[in-house]
Amino acid sequence: MNTFKQRILTLAMLAVASAPALSQSPTVPMPVPDEASIPKGPMGDAIKRGKALLTDTHKQLPKNVGNGLNCTSCHLNAGTTAHASPWVGLVGAFPEYRSRSGKVISLQERINDCFQRSMNGKPLAFDSAEMNAIMAYMKWLSTGVPTGTNVAGRGFEKIDTSLTPDPVHGKTIYGAQCASCHGAEGQGTKNPQGGYIFPPVWGKDSFNVGAGMARMYTAAAFVKHNMPLGQGGTLSAQDAVDVAAYFTQQPRPDYAAKAKDWPKGDRPKDAR
Repeated sequence: MNTFKQRILTLAMLAVASAPALSQSPTVPMPVPDEASIPKGPMGDAIKRGKALLTDTHKQLPKNVGNGLNCTSCHLNAGTTAHASPWVGLVGAFPEYRSRSGKVISLQERINDCFQRSMNGKPLAFDSAEMNAIMAYMKWLSTGVPTGTNVAGRGFEKIDTSLTPDPVHGKTIYGAQCASCHGAEGQGTKNPQGGYIFPPVWGKDSFNVGAGMARMYTAAAFVKHNMPLGQGGTLSAQDAVDVAAYFTQQPRPDYAAKAKDWPKGDRPKDAR
């Protein structure tokens, strides 16, 4: 193990040892800083670069993105929308134990998880200019959030995992509520620049089977709170589960490393 990785691991262990679990920590409102507060100079430039990388990922990082998505395809409004896995407060939440990894991971590792799974691509070097810019943006977004506190709206809204999915009904909902943006065949809606106005939800340009969004109940939680875009909350929990059961099971890229997920045996029932 090289010196840099040793240092990251040591910091992670110290942070976990000295900080309470977020589930036991107080929840605070999710503040979103005004862009006017971005400082001038090199740090401000890095923050702006980080936002550009996260909102235009497919174009900005073609060597690391293997599909047609941007990070903000799921982390809506540049990572500032509650229950759309916002980035506000994340800097103070990591290192964190992740059951899928079966270990404590850094925020850089979590970011690379998304590159390899949701973006079906390749990880960034921990000490790269791009990773540092992304971290700078997330640090700025976390301004005013005390370290070790949980931010209201973090992750996705909870969904009833006891609901029995009906993918046939889900196909009907998809055709009526989703296809106008995401395409009848899940292919998304492209823009003139070759990217996507609305992302594909299955097929070669979508997230792979190792992504969190490929899990039915995770996708259902996102859909219920955020979809259709601008009309979040209009679908019932059952409808959200049904439509997620339909589109998560459609063809998409594989992820060979998924065989190493949940090494401690606590694999969720909807894991691909």
